[in-house]
Amino acid sequence: MIATTPSAVTPVWLTNRSTKESVDAELWHSIVDKNLADWEAEWIPDLQRRLKLLNQQKVERRFWPQSRHWDWRDKLREIERRLANLSFAIVAEDMTQAMMTIDLTKRARMPGHDGQHLVYIDFLEAAPWNRNDVAEEPARFGGCGSILINAAIQQSMLEGFKGRIGLHSLPQANSFYANACGMTDLGQDATYENLRYFELDPDSACSFIEKGKGE
Repeated sequence: MIATTPSAVTPVWLTNRSTKESVDAELWHSIVDKNLADWEAEWIPDLQRRLKLLNQQKVERRFWPQSRHWDWRDKLREIERRLANLSFAIVAEDMTQAMMTIDLTKRARMPGHDGQHLVYIDFLEAAPWNRNDVAEEPARFGGCGSILINAAIQQSMLEGFKGRIGLHSLPQANSFYANACGMTDLGQDATYENLRYFELDPDSACSFIEKGKGE
């Protein structure tokens, strides 16, 4: 059964893309009913509206958001009884702005860290209005992805994994993970739909955290 309240809440800050001002937000340490209700009532209709625009503009489907088929209620149902799977959500202005699920059972592949425990990010998605790839207008809030990556790093440290994280990236997000997050691209994974696999080692995790403190 999906929880009704998060297990913990951490204050965070997003950036209003229009005004460049900081916006108070919360990092919820578990996806709860409210987040899924927001996804169904707000994310899905907003995404459908934007997809309709892309279709009208005759934008090729390979440029459409590659996470458009994700069903967050199904994803939570799959992991709700697994102690090694955790979830997070960002809430601002009483609306869910982004969500993420992680897996604590995976091992690192990077040379020098091969076989070590890491936090694997199963799914990470921002609300449609916070994404440039599905917006006819600028994204509303910035910082969702970085906050969730930081949450994964912090969980990795809490578990004793020294900040190591890994993930398979949808093609549209490759640049974000490589450039904004400083993750190492370990190439395409033939066992995982040929998606590129990225990892962040302990030193790079510390650099990411320090960079965030200075922003």
